Amino acid sequence: MTHAAHLWLFFALAFGIIVLPGLDMAFVLGSTLTGGRSKGFAALAGIIAGGICHVAMTALGISMLLKLVPGAFNALLLAGALYIAWIGLSLLRSDAAFGLPPGNDPGPARIAFRQGMFTSLLNPKAYLFMLAIFPQFLRPEYGPTWLQALVLWTIIALNQLCVYGGVALMADRARAWLQNKPAAAMVATRCVGVVLMAAAMITGFEGWRGR
Repeated sequence: MTHAAHLWLFFALAFGIIVLPGLDMAFVLGSTLTGGRSKGFAALAGIIAGGICHVAMTALGISMLLKLVPGAFNALLLAGALYIAWIGLSLLRSDAAFGLPPGNDPGPARIAFRQGMFTSLLNPKAYLFMLAIFPQFLRPEYGPTWLQALVLWTIIALNQLCVYGGVALMADRARAWLQNKPAAAMVATRCVGVVLMAAAMITGFEGWRGR
């Protein structure tokens, strides 16, 4: 297999995993519905930045530590699932659409960026990908490991930008429609809360079972 074919195979695998609904996608959706397009893309930028940390940890061998110490992986897995579940529960218990009283500022984009990065770093699906698939595409014959890791991260980031960016754009259109329909917005708030909690439970369960 040529290097180009090798990279295209990685692209296809990364796209197939990223396009599946999970914690990152649910967080981008919730952030956009809460604060609009700018907050949604800030959350997306945080998730992409978290991907840099995943790649760096893999290159440094920290992922191997998680593989050798299952307890550390399970603790990380539960922390990520509980974090997203907590956001979902907050929306379910909120008395206002998307947890914001009318006219309130949803908060600066930098908060969404930090939360997106935190969500990415606690996403068990990302660690499963980095443990099971990513190392297989680092080949000595293709050059320095750090350069290969950078190229693979770029492929991951492009997939995330396309998939999650599309989610943010669609959610922003939905938000604009819901702003003049309080009752429908409240129902959507509850639905997003359920989606976040379901994503947390399913991802956590599947990741735990995969270990």
